[in-house]
Amino acid sequence: MKKLLILIPLIATATFYSSLSQADDDDWDDQGYYPQQQINNYYPQQPPVYYPQPQVNNYYYQQPPVVYSPPPRYYGYDQRSHQGLAGGIIGGVLGYELGAGDPIAAGLGAAAGSFFGNGFGMGY
Repeated sequence: MKKLLILIPLIATATFYSSLSQADDDDWDDQGYYPQQQINNYYPQQPPVYYPQPQVNNYYYQQPPVVYSPPPRYYGYDQRSHQGLAGGIIGGVLGYELGAGDPIAAGLGAAAGSFFGNGFGMGY
């Protein structure tokens, strides 16, 4: 506890004096005289020269009319049908059951079922 009572004023004194020693605004030199302002006349002072803006010629050309091509026509119809979807589901279930849970057999059954389902749906 005694060390703490000595340490606190020591830290406060060091903090106070260190901040004062670093405070220098460079307005005064070491002798206390205000420095003279230095004027550098390296270039002669000339008034600014303003040039007129260049004239812009706007030429407008006749634009060709925009011709849009007609949308593409598809003469076929969508060959997917709800019969193919139902056949794929039934074929996948049958392939999974007959293949004893083999995913390859389920995939092949779904492909065969959708093929037959789309084939039977074409007769309408």
